[in-house]
Amino acid sequence: MANTENFTSEQLLHMASHFAIPTPIQSAERYGDGHINDTFLLKGPTPYILQRLNTSIFANPEGVMANIVSVSAEIRKKILAAHGNPERESMTVIFAKDGRSYYRDLQGGFWRCYLYIGHTLSLKLPRNEADFKAAAYAFGHFQYLLQDYPASSLFVAIPHFHDTPSRYQDFLAAVAADKAHRVKEAGPEIAFAEARAKQADGIVSRLAKGIIPTRVTHNDTKLNNVLLDEKTGQGLCVIDLDTIMPGSALYDFGDAIRFGANTAAEDEKDLSKVSLSLPLFKTYTEGYLEGCKGSLTPEEIRLFPLGAYLMTYECGLRFLADYLNGDIYFHTAYPEHNLVRARDQFALVADMEKKAGQLQQMIEPFAQKREKK
Repeated sequence: MANTENFTSEQLLHMASHFAIPTPIQSAERYGDGHINDTFLLKGPTPYILQRLNTSIFANPEGVMANIVSVSAEIRKKILAAHGNPERESMTVIFAKDGRSYYRDLQGGFWRCYLYIGHTLSLKLPRNEADFKAAAYAFGHFQYLLQDYPASSLFVAIPHFHDTPSRYQDFLAAVAADKAHRVKEAGPEIAFAEARAKQADGIVSRLAKGIIPTRVTHNDTKLNNVLLDEKTGQGLCVIDLDTIMPGSALYDFGDAIRFGANTAAEDEKDLSKVSLSLPLFKTYTEGYLEGCKGSLTPEEIRLFPLGAYLMTYECGLRFLADYLNGDIYFHTAYPEHNLVRARDQFALVADMEKKAGQLQQMIEPFAQKREKK
């Protein structure tokens, strides 16, 4: 699903010329290793990021940019009020010369530009617990800064993105269609997924009933979506705001735990290496709640383990459905790659089930502390 087109430096400089960049651009080169959008670094006295959005995934890019502009403005306002530096602590959208937040080329390509935030680190995996806690604080602070933002006003960039019951229905459809004739290879995984179907609505039903509030959610809380200050190691800025949508803080917390507190890689074949690290779970909880500064409810905090559980289960459903559909969404390195990923997620789900009591015991003091405030 990633963009793969190559661009010459001349083409990139031409695209950059459509944005209101006040300093000269000397060169342009591909930047980072993202799989969704095409990203380039514009070098000059002041560097910038130029990006072509993948409109195969984001079918309404104007809506995506409207979200980013509005949310970034809110974050910037809060940072200024706290006497911070918004050019380093938030994303700065560079508008096109025609006043829009993007430029469409003659072929329909959708381009945008940001101020580059230098002297930072973007890590795929934490070097230590301090990195994980710094990322947790940054995502929690992101939630704190947006606690008053009207989440319902946001454009839904990807409908049903973290709607676990909807993802389960997609999985059932993939089983029924068996497009790639792989159902026979995934019997145990299909059975595992089906056995846990009744728990799939644990978050969406609580949102619908108002038991937990609808909030602005990032929806892709991997470590590399936080820029860390290269000197201090502290979380500086949350980036990649394409999937900002209305949702639950449990989505963001849970997905970070799914990815960062797993003791194995996301595609580890040896499932004996897969488990939930209780110390990392606690570390992330501490950092996230410090960043939230009391903006979450006690009920939300008590549901943190459920968030981790359902985001892991949901991701397993997505990997398994993609495997059954013939690997049409996630990039794969070998034919069984998505099946291996699904097994890894389900092994983590099983370990969370074993540790459910320990997780609730660990979370309860945090919830009680919030109740006393």
